[in-house]
Amino acid sequence: MRALLKIVVVGVALWLTSLIVDGVDFGGGSVAERVLTIAVVALLFGVVNVVLKPIIHVLGCAFYVLTLGLFALVVNGGLLLLTSWLAGLLGLPFHVSGFWPAVWGALIIGVVSWLLGLFLRV
Repeated sequence: MRALLKIVVVGVALWLTSLIVDGVDFGGGSVAERVLTIAVVALLFGVVNVVLKPIIHVLGCAFYVLTLGLFALVVNGGLLLLTSWLAGLLGLPFHVSGFWPAVWGALIIGVVSWLLGLFLRV
C-alpha cells in the first residue's frame, strides 16, 4: 500500500511539473489515457531512481561533497532525462526537452514529493 501511495505522490509531482516547467510534457489524449501515462511514468521514474541513484551516489560521492549537494540537482535532472528517453522507447507520450527543463523539473518533483510525503506520511 505504501509503494502505491508513493507512486501516486510522484505522479502528482510529475503532473504539477508538467504544468509549471516548459519542456516537461505529457502528450494529449483523454483524461484516462493521461492518468495512465502519468502512473506508468511515475512507476518508471521510481524504478530508475531505485536502481541507479545508489550507484551514482557511491560513484559521485566526491562531487556531492565538493558541490555541497548541488550535484544532486544535476543527477536528478539526468535521471528525469533518462526516464523521458525510456518512456519514448516504451511509446509513452512523455518528453523532457533538455537539460535545464530536466533540472528544474527534478527540483519541482523533489519539493512536491517531499511536501506531499510530509502531508500523507509516506
